[in-house]
Amino acid sequence: MSRNDNGAVIDVPADAPTTGHKLHAYVDVAVVVAVLIGTNLIAHFTTAWASILTVPISALILVAMVRRRGLEWSDLGLSPRQWRRGSVWALAAVGVVLAAVAIGAALPITRPFFLADRYATISGALIASMIVIPLQTAIPEELAFRGVLHGTLDRAVGARGVFAAGSLLFGMWHIASSLGLTSGNKGLSGFLGGGPAGQLLGIGLAVIATAGAGVVFTWLRRRSGSLLAPIALHWAVNGAGALAAAVVWHVSTR
Repeated sequence: MSRNDNGAVIDVPADAPTTGHKLHAYVDVAVVVAVLIGTNLIAHFTTAWASILTVPISALILVAMVRRRGLEWSDLGLSPRQWRRGSVWALAAVGVVLAAVAIGAALPITRPFFLADRYATISGALIASMIVIPLQTAIPEELAFRGVLHGTLDRAVGARGVFAAGSLLFGMWHIASSLGLTSGNKGLSGFLGGGPAGQLLGIGLAVIATAGAGVVFTWLRRRSGSLLAPIALHWAVNGAGALAAAVVWHVSTR
């Protein structure tokens, strides 16, 4: 029970967020975003070892931090009760992506976009797809964004804020990793140009594309209730793309 300005008694739901709780939620979001910014800068602009270890370590630190701040495993999409449903959605998402990647690699009009220099060998693509991408990208990024950031934003601003802010931040997260995008991809450099203007366009397109992917990952996270589904989709997009790139390079150089 509470009273309004006229002194009348009004009902207040027991679970209604108080001003203190809302402030607590906003502080959590601010801290998580600050950690993500620092993580991104350290990972991309310091040492080689930092680029390998920073994101996975930061993701685990963020999970431990928000757990201490009151988020449940279900808030992070990590409750065992969600695993079965998440696995079904994960398999469906991977199947769709594998079909799309196979079609894209087979069509002459889209095949050049798979010619990324870093996946020019089958062995390199296999290591990237099965080890580097899951451990360094798909799992830690989903823990950080669709787990921790999702859970803190949901408490602070609700579902619309999760979709809008979470996806925008995920797009901006990829600015640093997109700095050499056009110069290392024959399809993109041919389409956008290899100069400074082409690089800026490449970064802009990467941010838009990854923000759009963030919307899809967030939808899948909410629809399945589990982090397993967006992790699987994230791996499929990056990992299957790496393998397809290696196959395209192998075929094109024969």
